[in-house]
Amino acid sequence: MKKIKLIFFLFLSFAVQAQEKIAVTAADYSNSEVEMADVMRSEGKIYVLVGIIVLIFIGLLAYLIQTDRRLARLEKNKAN
Repeated sequence: MKKIKLIFFLFLSFAVQAQEKIAVTAADYSNSEVEMADVMRSEGKIYVLVGIIVLIFIGLLAYLIQTDRRLARLEKNKAN
């Protein structure tokens, strides 16, 4: 039964599209403005976004350091 569900959801995921495809024109390549970033910067929300990204990276770094310490402790105990 699990395999049938897995196959069903696999084929279902092929049929689902997140967004419709829009043709890319030559004007799109010459556009150097990023409207979303400009709006977020003007409203001060860009700093919130940067803060959240920094917090995520700090969390990942802390997790990696903690895992490294645990692994080193296990290796040290294994050697004794």
